[in-house]
Amino acid sequence: MAPSFDDSSSLFNFVVRDGNGVKGMVDAGISKVPQTYIQPSAEQINKENASKHELPPIDLSRLDGPDHDEVVKEIVTAAETLGFFQVVNHGVPVDLLESLKEAAHKFFGLPPERKAVYRKEVSPTPLVRYGTSFVPEKEKALEWKDYISMAYTNDAEAIQYWPVECRDAALQYLNASHEMVRKLLDALMGNLGVELDDSMIDAFMGKKMVNMNFYPTCPNPELTVGVGRHSDMGTLTILLQDGIGGLYVKIPESMDIGKKGAWVEIPPTPGALVINIGDMLQILSNGRYKSAEHRVRTTSTKSRVSIPIFTSPKSTEKIAPLPQVVKEDGVTRYKAFVFADYMNSFFGNAHDGKKSLDFAQINSA
Repeated sequence: MAPSFDDSSSLFNFVVRDGNGVKGMVDAGISKVPQTYIQPSAEQINKENASKHELPPIDLSRLDGPDHDEVVKEIVTAAETLGFFQVVNHGVPVDLLESLKEAAHKFFGLPPERKAVYRKEVSPTPLVRYGTSFVPEKEKALEWKDYISMAYTNDAEAIQYWPVECRDAALQYLNASHEMVRKLLDALMGNLGVELDDSMIDAFMGKKMVNMNFYPTCPNPELTVGVGRHSDMGTLTILLQDGIGGLYVKIPESMDIGKKGAWVEIPPTPGALVINIGDMLQILSNGRYKSAEHRVRTTSTKSRVSIPIFTSPKSTEKIAPLPQVVKEDGVTRYKAFVFADYMNSFFGNAHDGKKSLDFAQINSA
């Protein structure tokens, strides 16, 4: 029998500790959002106030022809401004993207006890983790999201340990995107005067993870968030959206477009992937590239899925602004650190915009 969702302790146990997730709560037939999920008014997303991001997707097939330099410039400009852009003709088969969305729905459609075996406390493997919200123990209001997170070591371990319902599509997605990610990083590093080699790829993107996010239908989407304001901690994120939409990016204060500090929606584009710059790329570039502050709105009409690939350094990697860039800039904006320490700080706090970068910031007097 479902608990009383008016009691926050009972709700927390049902959703988080027992692994029923937000979907379990919705399946129990709630007609209003429980208090635990109601965000402060400053965090609520007003759909009517947001404009749509109108820039067309970048056609990556043009990187291999006479338009190469022009496409690199488009990638670099996006990284230096909004930190977000969409790409098409990216080399990942479109039918695979459709299979991915189906696989995500298949996994989240499983009975709660089948998903709960992957909860952090009981998962049979450290490579797979099922959960809800972001850091539920630290959050004043929970996020309206369930997720499965699959860390990649090699194909054999992925086949052995990732959930069978979504394993094959997720692994194909990861492998099919590798060449695209390398091309993007090549363009971004080349612009900084750094020639990309295999050791650098391993250093900056030695850790890869595929997540599947599930945003169940919400009776009062205006009161909740699917994901709160944050930037991603890694190097580059590759995101597949479904057709429902709900991804919003903040216009940085440093930009001369639109209203500074306003939010723009990144509308779903059929066959496109969304790329966003993570904190590590902002730090490596000494602040030239901007990790994108973004958040996700919920919807009352249909459950939504999104499938990101997170690329980041290995936990033992030492990170600091690239010396070539520091030399050119004449100033070092971030301190050196071991990536594991950044991760601990990132996952030790609730989402709060780009505060994650405070960990590495050198405060100028």
